[in-house]
Amino acid sequence: MIQSGSLHTSTCRERERQTETETEQDATLQSPLSLVCAVGSQDTVLSDNDIKTHLIPFLESLGPREDVLILPPDYTRLPSQAGKITRFIAEYYNFIDDDEADDKSEPERKKARTTKSSSKPNITILPALGTHAPMTETQIRSMFGDELADKKDPCSPFVVHDWRNHVVTIGHAPANMVSAATDGMVKQQWPAQLNKLVWEKRHYNPQKQPHKSLILSIGQVVPHEVMGMANFNKNLFVGVGGVEAINLSHFIGAVYGMEKMMGKSSNPLRSILNYASEKYLEKELDLWYILTVMGTNKESGDVEMKGFYIGNDIECYTLACELSLQINFTLLDRPLQKVVVYLDEHEFHSTWLGNKAIYRTRMAIADGGELIVLAPGVSQFGEDAEIDKLIREYGYAGTPKVLEAMKGSPELEKNLSAVAHLIHGSSEGRFSVTYCPGHLTKNEIEGVGFKYCDLKDMTRRYDPTHLTDGWNRVNMDDESGATEDIFYISNPALGLWALRSRFEGTDNCNDCKDAAETDPIPTFSVQHAADGSGGVGGWVHPPSVDK
Repeated sequence: MIQSGSLHTSTCRERERQTETETEQDATLQSPLSLVCAVGSQDTVLSDNDIKTHLIPFLESLGPREDVLILPPDYTRLPSQAGKITRFIAEYYNFIDDDEADDKSEPERKKARTTKSSSKPNITILPALGTHAPMTETQIRSMFGDELADKKDPCSPFVVHDWRNHVVTIGHAPANMVSAATDGMVKQQWPAQLNKLVWEKRHYNPQKQPHKSLILSIGQVVPHEVMGMANFNKNLFVGVGGVEAINLSHFIGAVYGMEKMMGKSSNPLRSILNYASEKYLEKELDLWYILTVMGTNKESGDVEMKGFYIGNDIECYTLACELSLQINFTLLDRPLQKVVVYLDEHEFHSTWLGNKAIYRTRMAIADGGELIVLAPGVSQFGEDAEIDKLIREYGYAGTPKVLEAMKGSPELEKNLSAVAHLIHGSSEGRFSVTYCPGHLTKNEIEGVGFKYCDLKDMTRRYDPTHLTDGWNRVNMDDESGATEDIFYISNPALGLWALRSRFEGTDNCNDCKDAAETDPIPTFSVQHAADGSGGVGGWVHPPSVDK
């Protein structure tokens, strides 16, 4: 059930009633309004029944369909509950059976039958992988359930997105927008690219398919290192986008500055994507966004749904961002000297994913502080062989060195997302980064610029099963009985941590540009490697700021 709190009150039933009234007045079926549902608050907890209460009326309002394309995130966004929502949609459209039907009474089963679609469309599920590796069958089964995983008649509904090949350029954002976003470093158009399957849905033959194909983009809104706030049209232009668009968008975010991006729903890169959405997507596709906001229960540690939003333009995203900043953005009164981050071994298997530990904490860590990353599942650096090779070759060397290397490297120039990742993954000399991987060697970790510690030793000292999110006092593991205070984060993908002083005088994170520019995190052109770091990065003590 929905618990107390009403930052955003549901509009689903009101929209449905308004649509019914309009239909009575006009024989032509009216489409739902742009904002269909907005419910959530810091105190809200949405159950499965609550989700269906808002989701099913929305699907009913769309009328019968013959073809539905669902764009959920991949396994790296497991807490989003997008897998569950995808399953609910498939059940409504009679694509799979209700997996809880056997546990229901006859009246409950009868009611469930009356809330299903009269149509049985073909359903295709295209996980928004972006640059990530394809989902395994085990991950699909865990995230989407056995019914969808076992669906093979006539073939599996799951399609793998290939960001390097299976894409088409549908238009461009003007060069002047890109130039403004990169302070003139890039003066070229940004290509709006989509998976070919998505773009083909704008066409249909009314004689064979009476209704236009429906596209449902599902995902979680949370602070993000590249886009400021995740999801909305990012799920299209990055999640199922192409190599040129992804490379350039990541580079734009890195050049503009991660610290000026994170937690801001309005920023130059988002403006570029919004331009492409309004010019191409909204005019050509029957596209709807289903967005969630997730939070962690402070007592149990469980991830709970705090907000649920449905719409076909930026309004639902803006409302979701407002709630996410209240739930997922933690402002601290003092800088953190030692931070320990745990990366779930099933979600994080590369530093490409695992470096969220760095992105999401960098605005909270003190100069000369230490970040320790417990990474039992990390076995590689990049999500594909080409980017893995570049990370190993150039390392997390900091902005000046990476940009200098790019000038003489055609490989880096054509893989700007790798350049952005190398910039994002450096502490820029402010604090040290110690990785404790489950499947990478000491030489491999130090070779890319991080410090290395044995996972078993560090897990013994910082045992995730005994730590709670936030401040903890732990033993130093020596005979003296000394203790130390650490700040623990069990999943960096669920939030953003920063010093309150960085945002004083701003109403919210969307207004923080001036604060970020007047108190920038410094970068250093002369960088001194920590002992055992391989001479690339991961500094113990920051050098003095260049004069």
